[in-house]
Amino acid sequence: MKSSKRRSDGPQRFVVTKDGEGIANHVGSLALRDLADGLGLTRALSEAMAPRRQRRPTHDRGAIRRDVIVMLADGGDCVSDLAALRDQPHVFGEVASTATAWRLVSGLKKKDLKRIRKARALARGRAWRRGGAPKEIVLDLDGTLVTSHSDKERAAPNFKRGFGFHPVLCYLEATDEALAGKLRPGNATANESADNIEVLERALEQLPKAAFKKEILVRGDSACATYALVQKVREHGLRFSFGMDLYESVREAILNMDEDDWRPAVTQAGEEREGAAVCELKGLDLSSWPTGTRALCRRERPHPGAQLKFTDANGFRFQVFITDQNGDIVRLEARHRGRARVENRIRCAKDTGLENLPFHDFRANRAWLELILAAQDLIAFFQRICLRGEAKEWDPKTLRYRLFHTAARVVRSGRRLILRLQRSWRWTPILHDAFKRVRLIAAAA
Repeated sequence: MKSSKRRSDGPQRFVVTKDGEGIANHVGSLALRDLADGLGLTRALSEAMAPRRQRRPTHDRGAIRRDVIVMLADGGDCVSDLAALRDQPHVFGEVASTATAWRLVSGLKKKDLKRIRKARALARGRAWRRGGAPKEIVLDLDGTLVTSHSDKERAAPNFKRGFGFHPVLCYLEATDEALAGKLRPGNATANESADNIEVLERALEQLPKAAFKKEILVRGDSACATYALVQKVREHGLRFSFGMDLYESVREAILNMDEDDWRPAVTQAGEEREGAAVCELKGLDLSSWPTGTRALCRRERPHPGAQLKFTDANGFRFQVFITDQNGDIVRLEARHRGRARVENRIRCAKDTGLENLPFHDFRANRAWLELILAAQDLIAFFQRICLRGEAKEWDPKTLRYRLFHTAARVVRSGRRLILRLQRSWRWTPILHDAFKRVRLIAAAA
C-alpha cells in the first residue's frame, strides 16, 4: 500500500494579485498625526508661518511641516518619502507634493526656525500637562558625526578621517525628548564652547516653567569641560557633571590615592558593580573651577581582550569627571555614567532622518535637523502619554515595525469611516488603546 504524500511543512505559496481594495498602510502613523494636532503642534506651526504668507496657499504650511515630521517619525529619510502618506488620501488627507515640501523646507530661514522651536515648546508644555512630565531634569549634551557621501555645502573632513557634518545635540534623559541641536561642519571641534552654550540655551528655552522648580543637571563628556560652558551653567543656576581628560596632574592625583579611599561602584539598579570602584580625588587643584567643584574617579578592570592605554595603571582603566553636585560619590558616579544612554538617542536620531541630510544647501539641512528633533519629540510624547507597559520603552525602530507600519482595512458604515485593525496581530490591542488616548487628547483640545 502506497503511503500518502506528506504535506509540506514550509510556508504556503500564494497567488499574488494587485487588485486589492480598502486596505490602508502605515495606519499607526495616523495616531502620530492626530497627536500632533491634539497637542497644538500643527496649529502652532501654521501660525509660525503666518507672517510670511503673501497669498492663500493650496496646502496649509503648518500641515506640510507636520506631515514631514510624521514621515520622519515613521522612518522616512528624504522628502520623497512623503509619498507613503500622500498615496493614501482616504487616511491622511491631502498631502503636499514632494516639490512643494522640498521648497518649504529649503526656504526656511533662521527666524522661521525660531518660530518652529516656539511651536515645539508649546506642544511640549501641553504634553507634560497630559502626564508626560519627567520626575527629574537631566540634560545630556553630545556631538556626533554624520557622513556626507557627496560634496554638500559646508561639509568638511572630521577628526576621524571621515567627511560630513558634526552636529551637537541635547536630549532630556528621562523622556528621550530631543530638546535642541545645531548643525555644524565636519571640522568643527567638539569642545567649541560657543556652540555648546548655544545648544544648551536652546534646550532651556524648550523646557516648561515647571521644570525650573526642580534641580537641573547638565551632563557631558570631556568636550563640555570648558570654563566658559561651566560658567554659563552656573549663571543659569544649574548643576553640571562633565568628563575630564587625564592630564598629568589628574593622573598623578589618581596614583596618589590610598587603597582605603576607593569605594565599590554600583550599577544603575543600585547593585554593587564587580571590579569597579570610585573615589574623590584629593590634592588636585580645582581652584580655577567654580566653588564647590569636585573631581570623582572611577576605576575598573577592562573586559577580557581589551587593549590597555598608557594612562592605565596596575591593570585598571580610569575615568574622571567634575561636578558641583552634593551627595554620596558612589551615587553621583552612577548618575554620571547614565550619560552613556545619549548614544542610543543619537542612534535613534540617525534612524529618524539624521543619517541622510538630503539637501545640498547648508541652510536647508539645518532646517531638516530641526524637523528631525520635532519628530523625535513626537515619538517621545506618543510613548509617554499614549502607550502603556513595555511599549513605553521601545526604540523607534521597534515602534515602526510593530505599530506605525500596521495595515488596516478601511470600511464605510453610514457616514463613518472605520479602520479595522487585524484581530490576530499581536500588538493590535496596544495600538487600539493608543488611538483611544489620542482621540481623548484631541477631544479635550
